[in-house]
Amino acid sequence: MKKAIMATKIGMTQIFREDGTLIPVTVLEAGPCVVTQVKTIENDGYEAVQVGYGEAKERITTVDKSGKKSVAHRHGVGKAMKGHFDKAGVPVKKHVQEFLFENAADYKLGDEIKADIFAVGDKVDTTAVTKGKGFQGAIKRHGQHRGPMGHGSKFHRHQGSNGSSSDPSRVFKGKGMPGHMGSVQVTIKNLEVVRVDADKNLILVKGAVPGPKKGLVTIKETTKAQA
Repeated sequence: MKKAIMATKIGMTQIFREDGTLIPVTVLEAGPCVVTQVKTIENDGYEAVQVGYGEAKERITTVDKSGKKSVAHRHGVGKAMKGHFDKAGVPVKKHVQEFLFENAADYKLGDEIKADIFAVGDKVDTTAVTKGKGFQGAIKRHGQHRGPMGHGSKFHRHQGSNGSSSDPSRVFKGKGMPGHMGSVQVTIKNLEVVRVDADKNLILVKGAVPGPKKGLVTIKETTKAQA
């Protein structure tokens, strides 16, 4: 892998190609990401680049006269990560991730990875956590069919039979049942980069990308390019 960056999902829109073709795109604010650590074979056993992205505050602990501790910016960066960023000489970051770059040795602490690492026409994989839907029934969660809605029916929106009573006397694994829906990591592969705006740190990707607006998205060069 030679190209990767972290981004924030802005939303979806549409643009026109020069030939007038309409393209639905997802707008991603990509980077800039700052190199916070360079992993080497000598020190870590493998080569990789650790990058930080997004603004964050330092977690501050105060003690009042009674000796009671209170924390300001509870969701901020703790002492351990603060020391890690100080050692790299970069401001504290909200997100930290490693990329297994083939040319990891070419990066140095403090280097920036910007949107222009990708070009128009590149194929990418986007990874994000999908929207959480809470507890949902089998119809919405798995797309199952409902039963008759007449008054005589006792089967409306249930998931159906769960299994025979005598044999096998159990419910098989994978049975579509109600439960928690969404809030899982999903990767959409082989999307096309339609436009790159290096000045505004924007990457426009053809099609939909998982996750809500303002959600974190990881963009990598695709591992499944199609001819």
